[in-house]
Amino acid sequence: MARVCVSTDGFARGSLLELLHEYQVIGRRLPTEQEPTPKLFRMRIFAPNVVVAKSRYWYFLSKLHKAKRASGEIVSVNEIFESKPLVVKNFGIWLRYDSRSGTHNMYKEYRETSRAAAVEACYQDMAARHRARFSSIQIIRVATVKASEVRRPYIQQLIQPKLKFPLPHRVNRPTNKALRSLIVAQRPATFY
Repeated sequence: MARVCVSTDGFARGSLLELLHEYQVIGRRLPTEQEPTPKLFRMRIFAPNVVVAKSRYWYFLSKLHKAKRASGEIVSVNEIFESKPLVVKNFGIWLRYDSRSGTHNMYKEYRETSRAAAVEACYQDMAARHRARFSSIQIIRVATVKASEVRRPYIQQLIQPKLKFPLPHRVNRPTNKALRSLIVAQRPATFY
């Protein structure tokens, strides 16, 4: 059985639990005499579980509005599922991340089957290219992009209608061991 180590950012390392989920979190400030019905704040949060989703919700809400966990409450948490999970779509992700030198805004594109998978690919890509940790990346917006509006060339090359992948090294193998010959007069042709 695989050993699972849960790190400080909420991910379970070394297991199949590393998938991100998309949650809709709705919260508000606690009712007071001055404000008996406080305004509701809704966010779509990408997190590995509900606990991390709630934590990220309060993190973003404290930056956007004068509200914090001690003087607020979460009204509901719902997981959002992809409507067409078997269809490949183009996703544009607007994000902000903290590097060693400063804070940067960025737009990236991915081809995935769901929004959560696109964001997970974004986190992996940012970790690989920019050494950005989960805690230093803030997803601002995730949107589906039409094929005609795709900007990045590494995604544009994948949406061509007659896309073909070459098979450069094909080796003909015998169907069973009895048909195999140990000595052959000519070298095999592996390209066609």
